[in-house]
Amino acid sequence: MEKEFNRFLSWLKGEKGNDKIRDIAGHIKYLVIAGDIVDGIGIYPGQLEELTITDIFEQYREAAKLLEQVPDHIEIVIIPGNHDSSRKALPQPAIPNEYAEPLNEIHKIHSLGNPSTISLHGVELLLFHGRSLDDIAAVAPSVSFDTPEKSMKLMLQGRHLAPIYGERTPIAPEKRDFMVIDRIPDIFHAGHVHVVKCDNYRGTLIVNSGAWQDQTDFQQKMGLVPTPGIVPMVNLQTSRISTLNFTQPW
Repeated sequence: MEKEFNRFLSWLKGEKGNDKIRDIAGHIKYLVIAGDIVDGIGIYPGQLEELTITDIFEQYREAAKLLEQVPDHIEIVIIPGNHDSSRKALPQPAIPNEYAEPLNEIHKIHSLGNPSTISLHGVELLLFHGRSLDDIAAVAPSVSFDTPEKSMKLMLQGRHLAPIYGERTPIAPEKRDFMVIDRIPDIFHAGHVHVVKCDNYRGTLIVNSGAWQDQTDFQQKMGLVPTPGIVPMVNLQTSRISTLNFTQPW
C-alpha cells in the first residue's frame, strides 16, 4: 500500500492534515515497528507471484529508502518478524547486518531482537512480533485472528510470550527462556496478524499494530481480514491511545 504509506510519511513531515493533525505529528518522538520490515521470500504459498520486489537485499534497501524519509527528530525502533531474514526460532536476534546494512546506516534506527524490552521516557515497553498469536488463536476459546488483544492478554496472564510448544512457533533451545515475561510492562506491543486492536489489562496497555499490506490471497484462504493503514499512537504521559487512518484522504 505504497500510496497510503507515503501519505503517512507526508503526515510525519507535517505536510498533511489540518492544524490539529499536523500538531500531533510534531509531537511524535518514536516510531516502533514490531517486525516484518519486509515481506521476505517464500514465506507463504504463492507469495512470489505477488511480490513487487523478489530480491531480499533489494527489499531491505527499499525499506531503508522509505524509513529514511521519517523526520530526524523521530527515533525508529525495529525488531524482526517471521518474514525477516533473521532466524525463525524465538528468540530472534536483530536482523543480521548482511541484510539490514541499509537500515543500520540510518542513525535514527535502533535494530533490536525479538522480543525486546525498552524504556521510552520511563515508560517500559515490551516489544514482540507475535508469531505465537497463531497458536493461541487456534486453541483458546473465544479467541481468533481478529482478536489478537485477547491472545496478548492470555500471554500476560500466563507470563509467557510463547505458551504453546510444538505448534507453528519454532522455539530455540536456549539455556534461559527469553519468552518469560518477568517484568510487568507499561505497554505490550505486538503485530504479526495485521489487525489493529488495543486493550488494557491490569494497567498494561495492549497494542497490536496493523500493517501496510492489503489482504493477500493466502490471508483470504486463512480467513484473516487485515486492517491495514491504521496507525496507533500512544501518549507516553497519559497512556491514552488514539489511531489515524491513512486509507482515506483527509
